[in-house]
Amino acid sequence: MRQIQIRAGDVQVIAELNDNRAENAQAVVSLGDLGYWPAGNAFCIFFGPTPVSRGQEIRPASPVNVFGRVIGDPTEFKKVRDGETVTVEQVRES
Repeated sequence: MRQIQIRAGDVQVIAELNDNRAENAQAVVSLGDLGYWPAGNAFCIFFGPTPVSRGQEIRPASPVNVFGRVIGDPTEFKKVRDGETVTVEQVRES
């Protein structure tokens, strides 16, 4: 499985990328999902309920294409401050 490293502020995690290439937009996602948000042209890391969530569900502003998942604790991203630089790098297989 292909992996990436995501760094934002003092937070650093590894994530696995899905093997699927088809777009399959989802209105509700799971904790730790990585998604591409077509409406906002953005990369998303889902680490908790959003302003449009109902209860404890994780609902993007509009459907996203899930393409991977954080390995470990995605709630670590709650420590990241607004405006932090986010770096995404491929993890090289050894």
